[in-house]
Amino acid sequence: MEKLPGIHIGVRNGSFANSSSEWESMNLHRRQHLLENTSEGHKQSEADFRTIINAIPVIAWRTLPDGSGEFWNRRWHDYTGMSLEAALGWGWRTAIHPEDLNKLEKRWRADLASGQAGSVEGRLRRFDGEYRWFLFRYEPLCDEAGTIVGWYGTNTDIDDLKRAEQKLRESEEEFHKMTDCIPQAMTVLSPEGAVIHANRVALEQTGLTLDEVKAQTFFLAAFHPEDIETLRAKRAAGLASGEPFELDLREIRKKSGEYQWRLVQYKPLRDELGRVIRWYVTGTDIQKQKAEEERLRNENVALREEIDHSSMFEEIVGSSEPMRQILRQVAKVAPSDSTVLILGETGTGKELIARALHRGSSRSTKPFVRVNCAAIPPSLMPSELFGHEKGAFTGALQRRVGRFESADGGTIFLDEVGDLPAETQVALLRVLQEREFERVGSNHPIPVNVRLIAATNRDLGAAVASGAFREDLFYRLNVFPIVLPSLRDRAEDIQLLLDYFVGRYATKAGKNIKRINKDTLALFKAYEWPGNIRELQNVVERAVILSEGDTFSVDKSWLRRKPTETKSSGVGLPALAQREIEMIKAALVESQGRIGGSSGAAAKLKIPRQTLESKIKSLGIDKYRYKVRSIK
Repeated sequence: MEKLPGIHIGVRNGSFANSSSEWESMNLHRRQHLLENTSEGHKQSEADFRTIINAIPVIAWRTLPDGSGEFWNRRWHDYTGMSLEAALGWGWRTAIHPEDLNKLEKRWRADLASGQAGSVEGRLRRFDGEYRWFLFRYEPLCDEAGTIVGWYGTNTDIDDLKRAEQKLRESEEEFHKMTDCIPQAMTVLSPEGAVIHANRVALEQTGLTLDEVKAQTFFLAAFHPEDIETLRAKRAAGLASGEPFELDLREIRKKSGEYQWRLVQYKPLRDELGRVIRWYVTGTDIQKQKAEEERLRNENVALREEIDHSSMFEEIVGSSEPMRQILRQVAKVAPSDSTVLILGETGTGKELIARALHRGSSRSTKPFVRVNCAAIPPSLMPSELFGHEKGAFTGALQRRVGRFESADGGTIFLDEVGDLPAETQVALLRVLQEREFERVGSNHPIPVNVRLIAATNRDLGAAVASGAFREDLFYRLNVFPIVLPSLRDRAEDIQLLLDYFVGRYATKAGKNIKRINKDTLALFKAYEWPGNIRELQNVVERAVILSEGDTFSVDKSWLRRKPTETKSSGVGLPALAQREIEMIKAALVESQGRIGGSSGAAAKLKIPRQTLESKIKSLGIDKYRYKVRSIK
């Protein structure tokens, strides 16, 4: 096939130029097509974005980096009734309440400058002209380099919440107005204890402003310096408990500048879930009550001093060696705060020693409170010792302060402590260990600072062994034991005691007794006084009353010896039995009341323990009289 040269040359010579022009034309077409496709893609993305934004069930919007509006979703247009053209740029401001616009725009521009997300409240106008409260939230949108390329935000309707807050605010304002009409100081606190309101009476009484009270400076300005730390601690503990509580404190009065006592009561207000939402605090003037208590306290002190000067507790009578030893022990332990356990038979003067310990201590100017544990029913013992709250049990018509609380700062003397019921032993142990207790019907611990002195005529060691007395409590009480001798073990003091009581009761009866009958003195010295000093005191008082002359004497029949205790062999027991009794008693004294063991009375007498126990029982010997010496 023959080729056409012209065509061949034309194609050959002009092929480059023609193909280049066509290529450029084709590339331009492709670029335009690509741009059109890209533009279409952006338009599609924008359309998709707007479709998504319009579907969001809240008002949403977008602005340029400078904060001027660019786009609002359909909900915004439907709510405000504004067109996009009217809202573009800064036109959206016309939809904001005039009173809120300045605050909202100022906050908006500040966050634009800082580039930080934020929120602000304001009222937005609805299409019908009504304004409702909204929360405006917004966040910046950044590119990969971190440059802000726009802002996105939402508006949340909070009008119902604002109205509820306003209603609550109005209710509280109305409540505050009501409290101002109450003739009693009253304060409203948050659940954490921050002051929300103080009524007119509270502010007038303290001379403080509401701002000063809210700033908590009232602690230093209104209350006595000595009460502040205790007030802070008890107040914090009470608020943390969520239960009603009360405090006694001294508050300064604006007019007089003097501190006066007030009873401050805290009552919680709870919501339907039981959470504390408010504390209502009332203050009651108890200055007159405190003054009356102080007057009675002073009268009691004076009366106690008068009783002391006219009773056997004014001084310890006795010069025998056993009593000298006791006085040396008292002198050593009195200045300390150590717990003392006084042991001895009934009537040996245990309370006398307890009072001497109190007088010799640094607490001598504080109360000395005596409790006879044997005279109080077990069911009433906790209330008697620790007090109770109003309504704690049937018949508890008002709060009662217990003996421990009354003795705070001083000394409490638990006489016959061996008679404490088991549950009270546990509570007493806690007081000794923790220095705090709880009133019956309350779970709020009350700190107490007392010195405890206990006494008993029982063998606590045996009670511990039998399980009737707690071992841990025994060791807590037995820090410093003092064992009082019986009167028969200090017979040389009988004449001194006789002279003392005769003089005391003769003066009281208005009689002039100058001497003591010799036979009576001999009778007193020979008698073994099972009731000890108390029995001697009662016999002397009776004899003084019946005495008609100036000589003191008693009827011999008053001091009859028990057959098992007599030293004469002619009153029913043969001489051998009497000798046996004396030997057993001597062994018991030497062994300090112990029966068994290598150092016990049975070993000393070289007889089996069972045999000795049987003899002691058959001969009527009171072995417990000697066992008190074993507790040291």
